[in-house]
Amino acid sequence: MAMNKADITKTIEAGKAILGIEFGSTRIKAVLIGEDNAPIAQGSHDWENRLEDGIWTYSLDDIWSGLQDSYANMVKDVKEQYGVEVKNLAAIGFSAMMHGYLAFDKDDNLLVPFRTWRNTITEEASEKLSFMFEFHIPQRWSIAHLYQAILNGEEHVKDIAFQTTLAGYVHWKLTGSKVLGVGEASGMFPIDSGTGDYDKTMMQRFDDLIADKKFDWKLSEILPKVLTAGDDAGTLTAEGAKLLDVSGTLEAGTPLCPPEGDAGTGMVATNSVAVRTGNVSAGTSVFAMVVLEKALSKAYEEIDLVTTPTGHAVAMVHCNNCTSDLNAWVNIFKEFSEAFGVEVDMNKLFGVLYNKALEGDADCGGLLAYNYFSGEHITGFEEGRPLFVRTPDSSFSLANFMRVHLFTSLGALKTGCDILLKEEKVKVDNITGHGGLFKTKGVGQQILAAAMNSPVSVMETAGEGGAWGIALLASYMVNKGGRTLDDFLNEDVFAGEAGTKMEPKQSDVEGFDRFIETYKAGLAIERAAVDVMK
Repeated sequence: MAMNKADITKTIEAGKAILGIEFGSTRIKAVLIGEDNAPIAQGSHDWENRLEDGIWTYSLDDIWSGLQDSYANMVKDVKEQYGVEVKNLAAIGFSAMMHGYLAFDKDDNLLVPFRTWRNTITEEASEKLSFMFEFHIPQRWSIAHLYQAILNGEEHVKDIAFQTTLAGYVHWKLTGSKVLGVGEASGMFPIDSGTGDYDKTMMQRFDDLIADKKFDWKLSEILPKVLTAGDDAGTLTAEGAKLLDVSGTLEAGTPLCPPEGDAGTGMVATNSVAVRTGNVSAGTSVFAMVVLEKALSKAYEEIDLVTTPTGHAVAMVHCNNCTSDLNAWVNIFKEFSEAFGVEVDMNKLFGVLYNKALEGDADCGGLLAYNYFSGEHITGFEEGRPLFVRTPDSSFSLANFMRVHLFTSLGALKTGCDILLKEEKVKVDNITGHGGLFKTKGVGQQILAAAMNSPVSVMETAGEGGAWGIALLASYMVNKGGRTLDDFLNEDVFAGEAGTKMEPKQSDVEGFDRFIETYKAGLAIERAAVDVMK
């Protein structure tokens, strides 16, 4: 039962509202939720990373001014809607984009500018660690950044007393606690799902690897302590309250949940933290996350292994390209219509063209397209060239043309997911889709169901995003009552809200499989386009 305005006002005044804040790559978003876990107010702050001396970074000033503005805008929203101040909160949670490198000395000084996940400067470290650990270590992971700094002979490394992530840094400054949620920690260093902590064998290997450097620290001494969803992660200090709320209205003492990464909060916001569930986020880029029943048989370069906020192993397939080329083609049709003097409503245009794709041949009638605006590591491309190609006898119709561009938006993703689903025989009971690809009702959903050969659900709430997800993790900490996170989400948050579920059609599944064979064979055409078109 949704809360009414009077109830919400009382909740805020009684200090029972819960706050979640997430640092995304372009926006810092604050979401306040009520006792029914639904959003009641929000605020945001836009920010951009900057390229300085070849490093993608955000300054510490950017972090704090952005956080304060986002919080102040949420408070303003509360004041405008309910006419009250925010003095106390029941719980707070912080989340941010994962990975990257924030290193501090014993006096808490930042040793080098924050290196974000976007930097691809750790290739040597990534390859050597992946080989040594027999576990895929992507370039963006914190351990790859640390080892690359060692390989580079960077002077600051000997002085490291603490290394953390963006979410871990903000949490530490507000509470004094050097901790991370296990999902976030899994993007720093591999996690042993059996213990819910960093993998001890790999830690020892790393210490042995760098022993000749004679640093004063061991890896376990400089990484944050790993916590699980529901654990107490410290309380807001008086200094922390002033850092968050510059007006001084917010009081100290609020408990904080473990800081989590954007992957974990996305799982929570789509109710996909249970084993054999998954979610696909499809917009400019696309990624799939599947919660595993058991470990994979070996390491794959195409698959990153992270964890849920409760420590279950999660396989992640991440692709750089999804809807950009599709959107570019829709804009061509917009231009065509306007050339005829017809003004077009973009939502309607997307709806008409996407639905047209459902009328096409199951395998797109022999058409082939690549949506590579940028490189795609899963298929081995460092650069991309959007491409459309057909044979003289392909079935070239509008329906097949739209269908092939929808199929190819998930082409690289399917290549990675096929390793999981076909080679590793991973079982998935349901996938939840969220992001721009699913805006046109039923179409992206049907195509994804075909690509994954799995039922796909789309929820109304999926658009609430990670700030809501971390608010729910904060709520779980204070309201769990001995329940698992899965049960809390099913009973208190998503009760009865399964969204719209769509089963895969067998003809679509077979059609997508035929398309993907052509897609793989045609990668040589994409390679030629990259080599020839400079």
